[in-house]
Amino acid sequence: MSGPRFDLPTIEEETAPWWEAARKGELLIRRCGDCGKAHLYPRPFCPACWSENVSWEKAAGTGTLYTWSEVRSNDLPPFKARVPYLAAIVDLDEGPRLESTIVDAAEAGLAIGMRLTVDFQHDDEAGLTIPVFRIPG
Repeated sequence: MSGPRFDLPTIEEETAPWWEAARKGELLIRRCGDCGKAHLYPRPFCPACWSENVSWEKAAGTGTLYTWSEVRSNDLPPFKARVPYLAAIVDLDEGPRLESTIVDAAEAGLAIGMRLTVDFQHDDEAGLTIPVFRIPG
């Protein structure tokens, strides 16, 4: 693909461990050592109590579908080549919500609250591994 891509994250020092874990097929979350709440996106403080006593932990990689949308039109590269795709928000079992996509499923087969499991897709061109979700089984 030539030209700019609009799907690539900016990997910073604070988020690098998350992306490195994804490359290894693991999903990480941050957990507060003071109030115990888990959170995503990765940041150096707890959004619930503002404590800086936060650490990484491996998530189970399971959750429920909070909402989704079938994207049928998107002219930004590389999304145009991917339509239609299922953009989704998943409630992880640990508590945080994660924006992702659902793969190998049809929109008609989705339902709010259905169980999902994480999977990982490697983007060779970008050198990234992206967490995606699928219906178990």
